[in-house]
Amino acid sequence: MVKTVGVLGLGVFGSTIAKELGEQHYDVIAVDKNLVDVNRVEEYVIQAVQGNFTDIELLRSIGFSNCDVAVIGTGSNLESSVLAIMNCKKLGIKRIVAKAKNRTHMEIMQEMGADEIIRPEKEMGDKVARNIMRNNILDVITLDEENSIIEFTAPDRWIGRSLKEMDLRKKYKINVIGMKSEPNGKLVINVHPEEKIKPGSFIVAIGKPETFEHLDYTNQLK
Repeated sequence: MVKTVGVLGLGVFGSTIAKELGEQHYDVIAVDKNLVDVNRVEEYVIQAVQGNFTDIELLRSIGFSNCDVAVIGTGSNLESSVLAIMNCKKLGIKRIVAKAKNRTHMEIMQEMGADEIIRPEKEMGDKVARNIMRNNILDVITLDEENSIIEFTAPDRWIGRSLKEMDLRKKYKINVIGMKSEPNGKLVINVHPEEKIKPGSFIVAIGKPETFEHLDYTNQLK
């Protein structure tokens, strides 16, 4: 069943979400007081409305209560964001995602009932910093508070050694779940412990990323 997503506020953040979801065939209801912003997403959504999204009667009239998820895309105006969250709660929307400008705004939005708070500038800054620091890690996908999937290329120091010899579980608190020996090769799942690591090997592991990430950033993977 396709989810219906409401987007309140169509700046860069909100309009990007509305367009991406629309292109993936989600039903999107988008609202902003700026007609230019509304027109920009009109072709991607099922309903693009010019209006004040702090007005709950407007939201009721356009069927916003049918949304499974609401995204509050305005982050600079705290009052508007809080009123939007309150309106979404009153309309019974089960999941509310809000953009926050800073930590103080984030804490207020959490108190008001937002289920997920996003700080795009901070998160992008963190991501860029991590990408600069990385030597072997290609990507880290968070699964929960403790576990992540880590994708990385094998450090030069590992070449010619077996997974058993490396004992990555003990050293780095990660378990290898897949590996391919060549860039264009097939990813092998359930890799044999005696499998030798070759130059250019691509490894997928699961576990706690903190130790592994720190050692990769400081080029100390051994």
